Amino acid sequence: MDYILGVDGGNTKTDYFLFDQYGKFIGMLRDGTCSHEGLSDSFDGTKRVMGAAINNLLSKYNVKVEDVKAACFGLAGDDIPSQQKRLDEIVASLGFKNFVVVNDSTLGIKVGTTKGYGVCSINGTGTSASAIDKNGKVLQIGGIGEVTGDEGGGRHISRKVVRAVYDECFRFGIKTSLTPIVFKGLGISDKSELMEAISEKFYLRSFDYNQFTVACFKEANKGDKASIKILEDIGACLAHSAAGAANNLNLDEEVEFVLAGSVYVKGECPVLVDTFKKTASELLNKKCVFNILQVPPATGAIIWAMELYNKKFPSLEERLKIVDVVSAALNK
Repeated sequence: MDYILGVDGGNTKTDYFLFDQYGKFIGMLRDGTCSHEGLSDSFDGTKRVMGAAINNLLSKYNVKVEDVKAACFGLAGDDIPSQQKRLDEIVASLGFKNFVVVNDSTLGIKVGTTKGYGVCSINGTGTSASAIDKNGKVLQIGGIGEVTGDEGGGRHISRKVVRAVYDECFRFGIKTSLTPIVFKGLGISDKSELMEAISEKFYLRSFDYNQFTVACFKEANKGDKASIKILEDIGACLAHSAAGAANNLNLDEEVEFVLAGSVYVKGECPVLVDTFKKTASELLNKKCVFNILQVPPATGAIIWAMELYNKKFPSLEERLKIVDVVSAALNK
């Protein structure tokens, strides 16, 4: 029996899925992050953590590494060529022969497009954009900070919210219904306390910043101009990155976009997504199709590994089967 392995390694958790060559689910393991950026011993930590987790999963089902004939590793922290090289070396050192290592942002493309290529924009805790063309070439845009246009994600939105309140208080900014929400969240009652609260609470992340992200969408739905402007600016910025990825690769005249991450999926106001769609379509001047990913990105790792094994993109029926199995396993 041959086996395939799919790994979705994020900044907080890693999912390892084992299937057989026919697409039958064998088992899974959820572990902590394997990202070199989140471990004290960096790349050595990635090898240590990932090696132990894979060994635990395989040994549970009496599978050897050499029995895994194809594997896909979607890993956070795979952003630049030097990181790619190190991660490739780590996976090879674990005994894998036929594998692909990619940034985790690309996994959504394999599960969220009809042909297995297109563009994925991630908008969760952080943000990045990736594209795969019809020849399998992969390109990532952003992922290393605001200098590369990473103006998205929940943390960034929360910063924009606090900035809007600070602007109203001290910089002739427009009046916003976000102000009392931020004051309450920071535990202050007057703008004279705002500067210290930003320094001592917000910057040090001593509270849940997600409340400000959620508030931005809720207040935008109520018509708050500052909230709407934040979502419009972020939607446009993310579209520039995603459309830029498409523009630099050989994609069809019809471009498929996958929008993945909690901000896209859970955002209550459509302004951000609508702005993204409008901006991306205008920039590329092509027909664009948009899909908000509602299934786990880990599904894309299995689909990619299956494609690697069979040397062809799985059929819709095969992909839907994998989606159902992975979703069920993660929801147990």
